[in-house]
Amino acid sequence: MFVDTHCHLTMLDLEPYGGSLDAALQQARDAGVSRMMAISVDLDDHIALSEIASRHADVGYSVGVHPCENPEVMQRATVEQLTALARQDRVWALGETGLDYFHSTEFVTEQKACFARHIQTSQIVKKPVVVHTRAAKHDTVDIIRAEKSTHGILHCFTEDWETAKAVLDCGYYISFSGIVSFKNAGDLREVARQVPLDRLLIETDSPYLAPVPYRGKPNEPKYVPYVAKALSDVYDKPLEEIALITTQNFENLLSQK
Repeated sequence: MFVDTHCHLTMLDLEPYGGSLDAALQQARDAGVSRMMAISVDLDDHIALSEIASRHADVGYSVGVHPCENPEVMQRATVEQLTALARQDRVWALGETGLDYFHSTEFVTEQKACFARHIQTSQIVKKPVVVHTRAAKHDTVDIIRAEKSTHGILHCFTEDWETAKAVLDCGYYISFSGIVSFKNAGDLREVARQVPLDRLLIETDSPYLAPVPYRGKPNEPKYVPYVAKALSDVYDKPLEEIALITTQNFENLLSQK
């Protein structure tokens, strides 16, 4: 069975399902997906995600603010507010947080401060932090180290081995999305080959980045087995073994205190 460790359930294209999220989640289960972590990008996302999780025992969610949100939204994410939200039973993680200089370098100071607060909260509630980084790998690693963060995921990994090793040395897990299946992602697959199997996770980041053979189409959790298949080729391991390993890794991540 597979775990989709990063999906945006409030953003899925539900037209093929007549607008029914329940039907989309059932399709994922039918494809062998046993758990899904729904990711927040805005502090208010917890309202919809908590309702989804209350109806689906195999769905948990995160609370947090994406680094591409505006500074006013980021400033609302105080340690006190994040802690209160993150103490809910069905909250599995903090985030997604991190740094994104690709879309804007106008609010770098605010991004860094917000990222640090998410890490501090994760240490208080003993739940992992889900980290986004784009065009900001050095500052991302520096903050993880400065905050002594040891419990987290670098999600949708697309960076070099130096970055992977740096966060692995901090205790983080590395999560790969459908990008690892792309024809032009040979360098990324070389990095993936060096990631220890006990630190490996898979995700869709749906509705974005659908894996081959669905590249360019709306993504959804039922496609996470294709990410696992790409990694089974990288590691030269049976698909079932990658499924078992990544599922156990997610269990280990959530049980870590």
